[in-house]
Amino acid sequence: MADVPREVWITGIGIVSCLGEGADAHWQGLAERRIKVDAETFAPYLVHPLVPLDLDKQIPKKGDQRQMEPWQRIGTYAAGLALADAGVKGNAELLARMDMIVAAGGGERDVAVDAAILTNKPKSANPEAFLNERLMSDLRPTLFLAQLSNLLAGNISIVHGVTGSSRTFMGEEAAGVDAVRIALARIAAGQSELALVGGSHNGEREDLLLLYDSGGHMLRGAFQPVWERTKGMVLGSLGAFLVLEARGHAEARNAKRQAAGAAVRGVVGALGPTARRSHPRAGAHVATSRAAARAHWHRGDLGRNRRTTGDQRGARLAQNPAGRAGTGNGQRSRAWLRAAIRHEHRACHACARSRKIVPGGGLLRRRTRV
Repeated sequence: MADVPREVWITGIGIVSCLGEGADAHWQGLAERRIKVDAETFAPYLVHPLVPLDLDKQIPKKGDQRQMEPWQRIGTYAAGLALADAGVKGNAELLARMDMIVAAGGGERDVAVDAAILTNKPKSANPEAFLNERLMSDLRPTLFLAQLSNLLAGNISIVHGVTGSSRTFMGEEAAGVDAVRIALARIAAGQSELALVGGSHNGEREDLLLLYDSGGHMLRGAFQPVWERTKGMVLGSLGAFLVLEARGHAEARNAKRQAAGAAVRGVVGALGPTARRSHPRAGAHVATSRAAARAHWHRGDLGRNRRTTGDQRGARLAQNPAGRAGTGNGQRSRAWLRAAIRHEHRACHACARSRKIVPGGGLLRRRTRV
């Protein structure tokens, strides 16, 4: 008989964005439908700017702050918030065996070096020699034009003392989804007890905005919500980390549960990458997943310490006689979410076959494993 997967809890949440700092600020911002957009600093591009942070709270040494680029400071700050929320910050014994999985982009370039080379190379009598000289003297010690992706994990380890195993996944959305998915799987399988997982992104970068605009992907002009746009992105700066923990380990230290891993695993599947966004029906499939996730949340299955009373269950079954009596609320809604995702999976492939479009391959298939 196969071993039963262990239950996984989220015991710490750390998040910073344009909406504020911490989970409560984000709940309030989302409830009020607040939108913060900067249309001037990087005009004609729009960005969602990060709120001002008092870095000394989470990165006390000025030397550590100076040697980090913004994306590293954002991530290290958010990681500190998650550790504090979980009650493990400063606990050397727990941090020494805490595993870490970080999702990171390609690192930030030195824009000043890039600009100097592009400006002065055409003016040089020997452009090739000039380029070689500048690269020899201006490159970072890593002999790379950008900061390496694993520097975020390294700085979290240095600043916060997280010294267990460390993994960095390079990429954007797919890396973030996989980081959480694998951390959940490792703890559920008994390969880990405690993990810090998350990532950060600095959307206020001239070089990044230029790269996306070169492909025609940036929104210009007046701001529009995502679902009202025909095309165009608005980048934002954000850091988000979770502390994941085996239930038994959390209960042994009297940790508070923020959410249950089984429900979070379903939402990770629902919000993960599927077909290419150029897929003609991708919008409908994403909307299906968003609706599933919202329903899952509103039913109280994400562990917000809500419980359904007998009267509430009776009223719900009266409204929906097809509901299976004798099945727990969490199990019923999780089965419903699996069905929604499987339906989306089949529809996506059917559409792909008819139009000869290749969906998201393995990432799409992985979504069915909720």
